[in-house]
Parts: sequence; structure tokens; C-alpha cells
Amino acid sequence: MRLYPESASVQLEFDKVRNLLVEQTRTSFGREKAEQLRIHTKLQYIETELRQSYQYFQLLSSGTSFSHEHAFNLKKELKLLSIQGAVLTGDVFLEFRRLAENIQSIFRWFDDERRAAYNSLYDVISITHFEKKIVEDIGKVIDETGVVRDDASPELARIRLSLYKKRNEQRRTFDKILGKLQKAGYIADIEESFLNGRRVLAINAEQKRQVKGILHGESDTRRTSFIEPEETIEINNEIFSLENDERDEEYRILRELTSRLSVFHPLLFQYLEILGEYDFIRAKAKLGQLMDAHMPRLSDGSGFHLVKAYHPLLLLYNRKTGKKVIPLNLTLDDKNRILLISGPNAGGKTVCLKTAGLLQMMVQSGLLVPANPESTFGIFRQLMIHIGDTQSIEFELSTYSSHLKNMKHFMEEANGRTLFFIDELGSGSDPNLGGAFAEVFLEHLIKKHAFGIVTTHYLNLKVMASKTPGIINGAMAFDEKSLLPMYQLNIGKPGSSYTFSIAERIGLPQPLIQRARQLVDENHFSLDKLLNRTEQDLRKIENKEKDLNKLLKENEQLKKSLQKEMDKEKHQQQVELLKYQNQISQEKYVYLKDMERKLKQVVFDWRRMESDQDKKQLIKNLQALLFNQKEKQVKEKVQKKLDSKYMETGMMPAVGGLVLMKQNNKVGTLSEIRGKKAIVNLGAMPLQVNLDDLVSVREKEVE
Repeated sequence: MRLYPESASVQLEFDKVRNLLVEQTRTSFGREKAEQLRIHTKLQYIETELRQSYQYFQLLSSGTSFSHEHAFNLKKELKLLSIQGAVLTGDVFLEFRRLAENIQSIFRWFDDERRAAYNSLYDVISITHFEKKIVEDIGKVIDETGVVRDDASPELARIRLSLYKKRNEQRRTFDKILGKLQKAGYIADIEESFLNGRRVLAINAEQKRQVKGILHGESDTRRTSFIEPEETIEINNEIFSLENDERDEEYRILRELTSRLSVFHPLLFQYLEILGEYDFIRAKAKLGQLMDAHMPRLSDGSGFHLVKAYHPLLLLYNRKTGKKVIPLNLTLDDKNRILLISGPNAGGKTVCLKTAGLLQMMVQSGLLVPANPESTFGIFRQLMIHIGDTQSIEFELSTYSSHLKNMKHFMEEANGRTLFFIDELGSGSDPNLGGAFAEVFLEHLIKKHAFGIVTTHYLNLKVMASKTPGIINGAMAFDEKSLLPMYQLNIGKPGSSYTFSIAERIGLPQPLIQRARQLVDENHFSLDKLLNRTEQDLRKIENKEKDLNKLLKENEQLKKSLQKEMDKEKHQQQVELLKYQNQISQEKYVYLKDMERKLKQVVFDWRRMESDQDKKQLIKNLQALLFNQKEKQVKEKVQKKLDSKYMETGMMPAVGGLVLMKQNNKVGTLSEIRGKKAIVNLGAMPLQVNLDDLVSVREKEVE
């Protein structure tokens, strides 16, 4: 992304975010990438970097990750590896081995399931392969401490065995001489030492001529002489020779190993870059955790849609101090490309401007941003900014001259892929003339299809924005009662500067304020007052809307609670129905079991009977059992229905009352009594029945 001026990243505090990213790195490669953090303009590249950052963010949040802890900078050593005839040390080869093993562990971590879940992270390592020959070749020569192994070559094994024997011989001989001289009282307090690579005795100076050998030196006080005993001279010479042979053989082995591994120089360098890349991605994810960030949506076009977006540095600072940060909701699209923000000083206009600019730069750098994941960011190819006093001593430019110079560059270079930010457009000159030029600038930038945010106090710009397609007004909320800014951006209406309200808040004398009101143009004052009143009315509407939303939520909760109770009651009814059905099923089961028993008895009796007469009687009994039982069930059902609706009164049947006919279990109205007979109306049909077959009943009361 092209920046204008060059200090734009500093003015938008992108350099501070980059420094926070550097602090999260652990390797030199990752640190270099963070320090040289680029702002990209290709959608595919930005999308890949954002996915990598977010997928590592998910790993950190879940508490799982893969190891890429190799933090040594091996660039110089790898460069030496590629030079013919170079020889590397065992410690360096040990680091090469750890580097390769780290890559191997990463390949093992990415099984099929993780490759699918973290595909963007796997893409980093998918460009290479693990070469096991690197580990095998180094393992055959170098041990776990970085020393050449005894079995690296037969010659080295022979030399070290000889050295072992000679050193044991030297130790035995030396200890024997030391014990002898100690008894003689020739040995000084320190007993022995090493000089020039030789093991020597510490002899009192006055007895040095009593000991045969080579004098290697004396102490600073000259009270002690260091003598190599005559008996160990030849042994020490042989040890010295064997040690030289050992060094030569180790050098030869390391040179051969360096030559064999030199073909893997590009691969090892790729391994180092991969671990550095993972460190860089991890740093971005850690920074995202620090800022409570998310991965937003991306669009290949211009513009952005910010939902609950925060200025990351302000968020971190206020978190330490316990202050609340008001989120920003803002949209710039093809319909509304330029936002004109007005409102009181210190109300948060510049913070809104910087928040949008900084988040845009972060997204195009592949960084997660503290905004709702529903936020959408387009791609811009250049970003221009004009904030604060840009007076130039070097070029002898005043503040307004510098302002005009920047506006000239904006108008010449702006296009549909430009995002610009102007703080206090038109300031630094006569309000009328500056305001006129500011209108011209905005008209030209709209024609260029550029996107941007502008802050101002000029009334003519607020009026222009309300009637110019492509420009939209915005205002920073201000509480006129407390005379304090609310740091909340409201889109669609211009804002008042609250000049006189703020003057009253800081305690200026009322006569001065009234005099200032008289000097202000009446139309100008009326418009500002109208904006003031409009903004306060908007606050009231917003508060009422909040209350309404609260009531709607409460109503929704009550609705859910009622639905829950209804579902519970419905469930209870279903349970009762099932219980009733189960009871009927149980009664049927008992009936069938009883019938089964009786039928088995019938079959048993049939087999025992011999006469036809007995069998005929048994058949009659069987018919009675089957058909009478069925009639019994029908009667029980009818009786149960009657019992649920009617109850006996215990009184004699009376004309006009309800009566139950025992013969057919029907209920009718007694209309006439004729001796022992009675007339009962069953519906519209009169029936004559015996009076003794009637029972007086009445309907049960409904509970």
C-alpha cells in the first residue's frame, strides 16, 4: 500500500502496533518479518495471512499447538554449509539435527484431520518435505552433547582407546610419584596443576632441585615451582601426540560430514524459514489474543463496514486504567463514500478517524482486529492522511500552506482505491474562505470516487454533506445536561460544536458569553442551535428506543416462559393419557390371561369327557363364557359412562325427574305413573316400563 505522507503509519500509530507484534516474536526470522510488516493490496495474500493468524488464534484458545521452538539464528552457519571446503563444528550439526527433528514433529502433528481443520497453517509446511537422511547422517557422527562419537570412524575409535589407556597409565604413575613426594614433604599446598597442557607437581621452591623433571614455571611469590616428573614425560608426550591425532581425525570426520550435508543446504534453510514463519504467525495470534481480536470478512472492492470496532491501543490503555471504550459502527460504500464528522472538541472525532485508518492497515497486514467478525473490509491501494498542525520550517510553509499542499496531492492522486483521512478540513485560514476551499476539495474527491473520513466544525460543509450524493453527515454525541462528550458516533445527522455550552461548563462569565452570542450571525447561531436541539431529541429517541427494546425483550422472555409452561402442561396431559391407556391395557391383559386359563380348562375337560351329553353341556358352558363375558364388558363400559355423568339420588322416582332404566341402562324423563307401570320419555319416544325397574338419578355437577 502506498502511504502519503511517509509519516502516515506514525500518525495512525501503526508503528506502535508493529512494535507490540515484535514483542511477541521469539526467533530472529519472526522478528525481522514483524519489523518489516508489509501492508498488502492483493486479496488472496491478505486472506491467506488472516486465515493463518486466526487458525493459530484458535489453537492458542483451545490450549493445543505444535512445537516450533527452534529459536537459534543459523543463517551464517547455513551459508558456511554451502561453501566448498568449509568445516562446521559438532554444536552446529547438533542444531541442524534439532532443526530437522522439529520439522519432522510438525509433519507428524498435521494428521489428516488437522490438515483439514487448519489447512492454511498446513500450507506453510506443505511446500517442503522431511529428509530423514539429515538426522541419520548427523546421528552417526555427533552425539547428544555435540561431540564427535567414538564410533564415527575406526581410526578415531583406536585413537581414543589408546588415549584412554595412556591417561590411565599417566594417572597411576603421577599418583605414585605424588604420594612419594608428599611423604618427603616436598609438595606445596596446591599439590598439582596443569601448565602448557601438561600435568605438573607443585613443589616447594627450596626442594625443587630434589625432584627430577622439567620445570614449567613458578608461582608469583616464587615459593612454588611447577615440575613435570621425569617418569611421566614420555607418557605425556605420547598423550599429546594422540590428542593431536584425535583432533585431526575429528576435523577430517566433520569435514566429510559438512561435505555430505552441503547438498541439503537449501532444504535446511527452508526449514529455518518455515519455523520463523510459524513464529511470525504465532506472534500475530498472540497479539490478537491481547486485543480480543477477530477475523473480519474481506471484500475485493473498496469501502468497509465496521461493527463494534475498537481502537486497539486505546482498548489496551483503558483496560489498564479501568475505563470503558465506546465501540465504533461505521460504513463507507459506493452510496456513501465520504463521512463528514462534526461535533464538539475532545468529543472523539479524531479517534474515530484513526480507528478506521489503523484497523484498515492492520487487516491489510494480515492482523486480526478488535471488531465484530461481521465487520467487512475492502482493499485499498493507497492511504492518504492529513492530521494536526503540519507547519513546515524546512520549506517555509505555514499550517494552511501545508494543508493546501496536501490537498493538492490528494486531488491529483486520489482514485476509487484511495482511502483518505482529513482532520479539521479547511482550518488554518479565514472561515469563509477556508470553508469555500473545503467544499471544492470534497466535490473533487467525490468525483474521483475516493473513500474517506473528514472532521470539521464548518457549518457550510455540514449543509453541503446533507445535499451532496456520496457524502454523509455524522456527529459525535454530547450530553448537554452534564456537558460531557459521550464518544459515540451517530450517522446521518450533523453535530453541533456546543461552543457556548462548553464555555459555560468551563466557567466563562455570562456577560462575555452573551456578548459573543450577539456578535455571531443570527442565521449561523440559529442553525447551530437547531443542530443542538436535533441532537438532544435524537438522544431522547435513542433512550426511548432502548426502553422499548428492553420491554420487547421482557415480553419475549414472558412469551418463552408461557410457552414453556404450556409445553409442560401438554406433556403432563400426554403422561396422564399414557397412564390411562396403560391401565386399560393392563385390564385387557388380566382379562386375556383369565380367559386363557379358563379355555385351557375347557380343553382339558373336553379331552376327559366320553359321553356326547357331557360334551354338549361343555359347549354350552363355553358359549356362555365367551358371549356373556362380552356382554359383561359392554355393560361395564356403559355403566362406567353413566357413572361419569349421573349419580343416584336415593329417592323414589318422581314425575318430571330423571330415571335410569335397569334393563337397558338408558336415562330418560319420567312423564307418568300408572299403578305399577310408568311412562318414560327417552328422547322423543315414550316407553312403558315397570316402576320397579326405575332408579331416580341426577346429573353430576361439573367441577
